[in-house]
Amino acid sequence: MNKQDYMNTWVQEPPLDYSFRSIHIIQDLVNEEPRTGLRTLKRSKSGKSLTQSLWLNNNVLNDLRDLNQVASKLLEHPENLAWIDLSFNDLTSIDPVLTTFFNLSILYLHGNSIQHLGEVNKLAVLPRLRSLTLHGNPMEEEKGYRQYVLCTLPHITTFDFSGVTKADRTTAEVWKRMNIKPKKAQIKQNIL
Repeated sequence: MNKQDYMNTWVQEPPLDYSFRSIHIIQDLVNEEPRTGLRTLKRSKSGKSLTQSLWLNNNVLNDLRDLNQVASKLLEHPENLAWIDLSFNDLTSIDPVLTTFFNLSILYLHGNSIQHLGEVNKLAVLPRLRSLTLHGNPMEEEKGYRQYVLCTLPHITTFDFSGVTKADRTTAEVWKRMNIKPKKAQIKQNIL
């Protein structure tokens, strides 16, 4: 099977689904059986999953330490991971490990305990990120929540399960001009 055929097959694979497993630490995934769906997961000759989706929602994860190593044990091509669902866990920050999955296009983080809106800045390095959820985190209560996220991640097309419109982008740009000082202005202020 050539690489293109593999990619076409792989995109259609069901997710590796560890939702509702009461998982506390990422390393537990190695010994846990994923949930089964209507379609069976295809596996490589080495026994690793050929999917691009990892669902870890509705667990009790509070950190993502070792996610790269665990993903390498579970997935044939972890570098091609495109969808990670971490919704309804106990995460208090956006772990930098998520930024190592450069093909990530869908990231669900809703229903966690992420406090600070600035955590979103970490995701700006993900070139393919198009869909993000953050609602249900304490950060949602911060003034300018939606505008801040849309300014920080201008390639997002869906945010909190809602399409991003041209009006949203315009509002975000106006908000940015009114609330975020350019770096040169910040440096000048610090000198004075």
